Amino acid sequence: MSTRRKARRHESRNGRPRLLSEDVEARLVTASRTGVAVELAAEMAGVSRSSFLGWMARGRAEVEAREAGEDPDPVEAEYAALYEKVRTARAMAAARAMANIRRVADGGIVTKVTTRQFRDSVTGEIVTETVEDRTAPDWRADAWYLERQHRDQYGKDAVLALEITGLGGPVGEEEQQVDLAAIAERLDKTLHAVEYPPALEAGGVVDAEVLDG
Repeated sequence: MSTRRKARRHESRNGRPRLLSEDVEARLVTASRTGVAVELAAEMAGVSRSSFLGWMARGRAEVEAREAGEDPDPVEAEYAALYEKVRTARAMAAARAMANIRRVADGGIVTKVTTRQFRDSVTGEIVTETVEDRTAPDWRADAWYLERQHRDQYGKDAVLALEITGLGGPVGEEEQQVDLAAIAERLDKTLHAVEYPPALEAGGVVDAEVLDG
């Protein structure tokens, strides 16, 4: 069954220019390339949100119809072109934003460059020294990425299922039974290691005084 909508009247009336002009299309694509919300993109292009969404819906329907093997509809061609251009523009904006997030997570962004000159006390030559200050890696950027791109495992509402179901996979009849006693033992060992580091138990402390309270 075709996903196309019924053809709509889109010709201009009373000699008025058509709403989806080349200029409006260009503004919508440019705005979408920045990654702004749909409402803002429509406002920047001087059209209503409903008009923009309507054009995108018609374009998507036409693209899906073509992908399903139907013949192109000349009436819907301009909407299909708009849909593909906007989709590509928004994908580019998302990729650029993600690249910036990865840069912040990895650190090393230059924030300050200091250059100084001094005379070498041995050779007497003028030496130029440049020092760069760089940002440290920021785990919060990684956390943001995981929370949004892997919601099932790291989203705010995700259930920690690593030990229970194995990375959140479906529970089947053949799934190995969970050994709660073994899990409790591992947790106990982990907490013990935190409270009493190996260096203390290995005799690393020569003299110590235990205070009550």
